[in-house]
Amino acid sequence: MAILKIARMGHPVLLARAAMVEDPTVPEIRRLLADMTETLADAGGVGLAAPQVYSSLRLFLFHVPATRSDTGRALPLRAVINPEITPLDSVMVLGWEGCLSIPGLRAAVPRYAAIRLTGLNADGTGFEETLTGFAARVVQHETDHLDGVLYPMRMEDFRYFGYNEELERHPAPLPETI
Repeated sequence: MAILKIARMGHPVLLARAAMVEDPTVPEIRRLLADMTETLADAGGVGLAAPQVYSSLRLFLFHVPATRSDTGRALPLRAVINPEITPLDSVMVLGWEGCLSIPGLRAAVPRYAAIRLTGLNADGTGFEETLTGFAARVVQHETDHLDGVLYPMRMEDFRYFGYNEELERHPAPLPETI
């Protein structure tokens, strides 16, 4: 396994639509997932999409710590291959997001509150699940990477965009509704 370099905002791989994964079980995909797992652990994030490590394929990893889960239970690290997201209703929630490809910054981004996620796991088995709260936010963020979308492209109010250190010193409360 290896720690991979993370593409930063401005690189064209982050702006392109990623290709479908034809066979999740081939050694190249298994190696990529293993390397991405090590890279994510090293970077300390909650999600990592293949385009962020210069591989334009429709797959990502994510996990949710218990402290960020709306159920109080952690979601363990998992791979999602060829994901499809369906919003369960029109409710949007504004929340803070950062990105390993945009280091040192974060912003308030609107996301669907509840989604249905379908795709393949690392073994190529299909799955479907409903996600809410932070898990839904992370999955939408990572799926955006597969479509060449970075979180600043989703922002509606740039007053809620800044450097992590400044936002920690001067917290900006988010509006109640969007």
